Amino acid sequence: MNPVSTIAIFDIGRTNKKFFLINEDYKIVWERSAQLEEIKDEDGDACEDVSLLTAWVHETIKVALHLEKFAIKAINFSAYGASLVYLDEKGNVMAPLYNYLKPFSPELKKTFYTKYGGEEKVSLETASPVLGNLNSAMQLYRLKYEQGGVFDKIKYALHLPQYISYILTKKPLTDITSIGCHTLLWNFQTNTYHRWTKEEGIDKKMPPLFSSDDVMEAGVEGYSIKSGIGLHDSSAALIPYLANFTEPFILISTGTWCISFNPFKHEPLTSYQLENDCLCYLQYNGKPVQASRLFAGAEHEEQTKRLAVHFNKKENYYTQVAFNSLLPDQKFKASATATSLHKSGFQDRDLHEFSSYEQAYHCFMQYIVAQQYAATTLVMSHDVTRIFVDGGFGKNSVYMNLLSAIFPDKEVFAASVSQATAIGAALAIHEHWNTKPVTSDMIRLKLYAAAHKTIVE
Repeated sequence: MNPVSTIAIFDIGRTNKKFFLINEDYKIVWERSAQLEEIKDEDGDACEDVSLLTAWVHETIKVALHLEKFAIKAINFSAYGASLVYLDEKGNVMAPLYNYLKPFSPELKKTFYTKYGGEEKVSLETASPVLGNLNSAMQLYRLKYEQGGVFDKIKYALHLPQYISYILTKKPLTDITSIGCHTLLWNFQTNTYHRWTKEEGIDKKMPPLFSSDDVMEAGVEGYSIKSGIGLHDSSAALIPYLANFTEPFILISTGTWCISFNPFKHEPLTSYQLENDCLCYLQYNGKPVQASRLFAGAEHEEQTKRLAVHFNKKENYYTQVAFNSLLPDQKFKASATATSLHKSGFQDRDLHEFSSYEQAYHCFMQYIVAQQYAATTLVMSHDVTRIFVDGGFGKNSVYMNLLSAIFPDKEVFAASVSQATAIGAALAIHEHWNTKPVTSDMIRLKLYAAAHKTIVE
């Protein structure tokens, strides 16, 4: 029997490290995953163990290549962003892979923005809110002024997706989806590295650019395989939707953060958008994607714990709550609640006001959806007719029904793609490994119709 043609995908998350073999119909035919122990950097802050991750990648691909049922035609990678691996002249890893949540010196931040024209100017030019170490270029800037000896020895700084590629290909390269994602590296107005990176010598630490939809021939564990250079995971997760839908849409990807992506809105971000935590991602084809962020998943976790204690229920009791159009507060005014995209305001409500968990939960979700409306509207464009919701809230009937009510002029769908980032990374280099056309059934959709509108006045 002939082996099944596949592409191998490494999908590296903060918590879960995953590997997939995907066939030409975009079905996952083999997988494995791991959770790797973190280590601490020189300041005692938790960070990724690069050595352990590197060993896992080598061991995993070696196992996969020896599976007789499958023939690996190509390989690609997706990984979380805002994380850099530093290589010395010999190509060896030096310094930790610092956690993007590591505190950033307020004094150093002030020095940087004062020198380069202020926060608003730099943010507008780089489409990057001021995020400290989440602006990955600031990690290099910090090293230059706090650990100059280390900075001087850095030959290349690789974003994590490109480092995973480098592990197997030994070719240091840069990808546009990584440098174009709130890094402060890229000037969206001139479509090149920002001048501050040149003045500070940061641009010289970045390897040559390589197209995200192209491949190189690489020797991997003795096999010749076509390899991509990897993509930022948020950009990869958009690709299945862009491959299946041509009419303008917004994708709300829900988890700890709820991120609204509009890949059809290409104009520069405004100061108002940046002040409200909007940013731009660059797609693998180089086109910008406007996005807004909402910390709703984290608040949902916090408030459902509070509800569980008050009503003496299990923490996940909300999963049993079905939407009931009679339970939302008919006097609720969405416009009066979404004043902040950081906290919904429900934390100040007295839970004794509610006769049941179900009533309180419906009210809480009204607050969350009011915030979601405000966040999504920041990147809305007049031509958008559909909203797709994937992730946890896409499975939440209360959230979905309220969202369809607050957007009565849009088609609102719960959407799911199995392992969307991995599928997206495979699709990015489709023409280089797959002999079949892109399948049209990889996205599952469920339409929600607006049930009642009194809650969204």
